Amino acid sequence: MGRVCVTGLENLVPDKRRMKLVAYLKTGPTASHAGGWRHPAAALHDIFDPRRYEQLARTLEEAKFDAGFFADTFGLPDVYGGTFRTYIQRGGQISYLDPMLVLPLMARVTTHLGLGATLSTTFHPPYLLARMLASLDILTQGRAAWNVVTSATDMEARNFGMDSLPAKGLRYDQADEVLEACNALWECWDDDALVLDRESGVFADPEKIRYADYEGKYVRTRGPLAMPRSPQTRPVFLQAGSSDRGRTFAARWAEMIFASGGGGIEENVAFTQDIKSRMAAFNRPPEHCAVCKSLGVVIGETEAIAQEKADALDALADADLVLAHNSTMLGADLAKHQTPDEVAAVQGGAGITGIEDTMKQRAAKEGISYAQAVRRPRKVMVGTAQSVADQMQAVFEAGGCDGFAVWPTVSPTMFEEFGRLVVPELQRRGLVQKEYGPGATLRDRLRA
Repeated sequence: MGRVCVTGLENLVPDKRRMKLVAYLKTGPTASHAGGWRHPAAALHDIFDPRRYEQLARTLEEAKFDAGFFADTFGLPDVYGGTFRTYIQRGGQISYLDPMLVLPLMARVTTHLGLGATLSTTFHPPYLLARMLASLDILTQGRAAWNVVTSATDMEARNFGMDSLPAKGLRYDQADEVLEACNALWECWDDDALVLDRESGVFADPEKIRYADYEGKYVRTRGPLAMPRSPQTRPVFLQAGSSDRGRTFAARWAEMIFASGGGGIEENVAFTQDIKSRMAAFNRPPEHCAVCKSLGVVIGETEAIAQEKADALDALADADLVLAHNSTMLGADLAKHQTPDEVAAVQGGAGITGIEDTMKQRAAKEGISYAQAVRRPRKVMVGTAQSVADQMQAVFEAGGCDGFAVWPTVSPTMFEEFGRLVVPELQRRGLVQKEYGPGATLRDRLRA
């Protein structure tokens, strides 16, 4: 399939683009839709059963997803009303298990699926990050991904001994150094440093191992790592920053961006164009970063059935939980603060810019107030498999994204339906892969 030219993107969008698919995952039954866990099709009995995650991995690989990554938050959100009561009682989006312990289970039952974890540069030192992620890359034979976050809530900061988050700009400055330090650690071993020669008695060649000796303004580490170079050297970097500083960080480091699902095609084109343009300052080709638009779907045999299913799902969403969730995402108690200006006045260093933008765009598009927008359940794409594919294709071919980060409205049923109904339609149109492409690692396959 040839490209569709969009003004300003003619030199940024390569020919024969393939739509990337990545799954947004949680360790538990709750995700971005405030009523999803209450749906009769939502599995609750196996939240802590390893087989749940193994089957999920098989489902994604059968559907030829490029990767799946676990979103993660370090604690119980308590922004709304100053307590976690609503979040825990009503089933908010919570991370129940450490993804770094779940991902190896998923690796055991898959061969090609990329596997990612969310880890914070604000709370984790470089050596620990580099060691964990190199271990994952070795155990998955080159399929590791890292969703790089600087974190967005003060409750997380307090769990790591801080009173509050540093300012956003400072967090990204520190994140730059953390990634520089991690890269230095991952480069400490040459590819052939591990010898394993019984006859000569040489286990590894010390001449091919060196110190990292990284020292920045915020972090420092000596190294070397006590492990050989992993298959990818470094994991594939995912990122979701939407602020100006976050976009610059993404342009430097990100190989896949999890972009907010708000706005229409024009807004998505503008975001993608901005990221691709910024990459030039870091001598990175635009095709080395896939912008993936956030996507939740409700699928029906007809449009009317799909809408009926979506309405039924929204009816399950608890109003207080919607406000509690959005309060966490925005870093402000929405029971007290009703306008963007009020929210901005109390955020401090917290909040996610992409969510702020989504709320404002939704209010403008639907002709409602900001206060009304933050009280509505997460918006989803509704339709038949064919019409959902039509909507995805329209954004993709306009240059509004390079793929989609699919989150579960009902887990794990939605992934099963998406793989069974929507993916074959996208494959029929030549938009997504029918088989995994060439290359030994996740990075190789993403760039193929």
